[in-house]
Amino acid sequence: MIDPARLRTLPRLRLIAVLLCALAALFGVLRAGPLAADPGDVDAASRGVVRVVIIGEEGDEPVPVSHGTGFAVSPTRIVTNAHVVAEAVQDDTLRIGIVPSEGTGGAFARVVAVSPKNDLALLEIAKGSLRLPPLALAGGDTGNLGEVSAVGYPMNVDLAQGLDMADIFRAQPPVKSRGFLSGERPSRQFDTILHTAPIARGNSGGPLLDPCGRVIGVNSFSADAESGDAEFYFAVSLRELLPFLRSNKVEPVVNALPCRSIEELNAEERQRLEAEQSQARAALEQRSESLREVRESARLTAQMEVLEARENRMALALIALLACIGAGYAAFVWRGEEERRSQMRIAGAVSAAGLAVALLLWFTRPGLSEIEDRVAAAVEKAQGGDGKPDTPAKTSDAAEGALICTLVPERSRVTAARTDDVAFEWSADGCVNRRTQYGLAQGGEWQRVFAAEDDAAVAVNTYDPATRTLRTDRYLLGQEALAAARAARAAYTPPACGVSDAARTLGEQQSTLIAGLPERPNERLVYSCSQKP
Repeated sequence: MIDPARLRTLPRLRLIAVLLCALAALFGVLRAGPLAADPGDVDAASRGVVRVVIIGEEGDEPVPVSHGTGFAVSPTRIVTNAHVVAEAVQDDTLRIGIVPSEGTGGAFARVVAVSPKNDLALLEIAKGSLRLPPLALAGGDTGNLGEVSAVGYPMNVDLAQGLDMADIFRAQPPVKSRGFLSGERPSRQFDTILHTAPIARGNSGGPLLDPCGRVIGVNSFSADAESGDAEFYFAVSLRELLPFLRSNKVEPVVNALPCRSIEELNAEERQRLEAEQSQARAALEQRSESLREVRESARLTAQMEVLEARENRMALALIALLACIGAGYAAFVWRGEEERRSQMRIAGAVSAAGLAVALLLWFTRPGLSEIEDRVAAAVEKAQGGDGKPDTPAKTSDAAEGALICTLVPERSRVTAARTDDVAFEWSADGCVNRRTQYGLAQGGEWQRVFAAEDDAAVAVNTYDPATRTLRTDRYLLGQEALAAARAARAAYTPPACGVSDAARTLGEQQSTLIAGLPERPNERLVYSCSQKP
């Protein structure tokens, strides 16, 4: 700690320098990563957090012997601490119960693997009894994550609430606590993460989450806080968890993308659109200036060529007219001379021909309106041949056909979703892959809502044919909200592709469901689509 008395002895400039350095360091920390966990992401992750209960019997009644916490790494596989299930491993009369955070049913589980050396255990839920939304594991650097969250079922909270034995078997939301990452360090046996998010007995085996709700460790034990010392807590690091899972043939969802907020993405999207509009305006102005130069140059050239052609035709017409007059005069003079009769006929024919040529040259001389025609042709050629600039409709038409859509990480926010390429065959009437109709929303966007039973999320797909951009907004809802969304989805039957006015009809059908979703999604996946090679 800095002594204020010593600070006062520093020269003023040195003190200012110290303060500036401190501010710069704080600013660097703020910019290096998010400091605050997103409550929506923590709630979404909590859906896969369970209470792990060791169950004995008194008479014929099941009773809880002890409990800890666990979390799903697949729909039927759960990670917890080895010490949470140690009694059940040693005593085959004890059973392991899984109580989810929501819903009405629990399930029994068996031990798949136990690793006491790094305090990890893997459980499997009895087949067909319960399926959970798995949590994603953070795949990036955890060295500067800011705030972290511990999620679990601490016993001291149960005692404070006066919960009885029956309450232990009832689904309840887990307790969330917040703290900060304090570092990574090896304990005597395994790699751990040191943090300050409070945990207690019962939290063991629960996840330690980054600000985006991704697992960065498995809470295991706490430091001794006697004599008023600060409390620190330890979680088994992913360097221990990942090899443990993979050695037991579990490939968890791992997400190494940066942790970013939807607000940050929205702000960047607005900046991107503003930059694109600014570039489009600049390009339009440049194109207008270029066309203006083309028009002015074409007008000058056309004026010179048309006026020259007019003068040449008029001069030739005058020559033909003079020839007509001369030949006509000769024919008139020779009309009474018998010996010149044949010459008279020739002169008359020449006179008539000269008159015809003079009239033809006069009436076929270029008109002044041809100047504008030539200017228009030059401008049309400069614009690409059709006389019109490219329009969004033309771009949209060009976007039809079989496309491959690839994730754009810098425009996306992903916590647990898959990020594979998407095959997307688009038709101008909003039919996708020749079977799925998209609806036309009031804002002119093409949208389709998905609320599949096998996905613990509601997804809203939005496609912009003009830019070939596919966006998927995923809402990771709790069971009640998810059931309500599925009921709203089941209340209408989307029209099939090719049905008259299908796009408008589906847009109206989906509007109520979309209006009932939260203000912002948990995940946003933005894809750029291009023609299949």
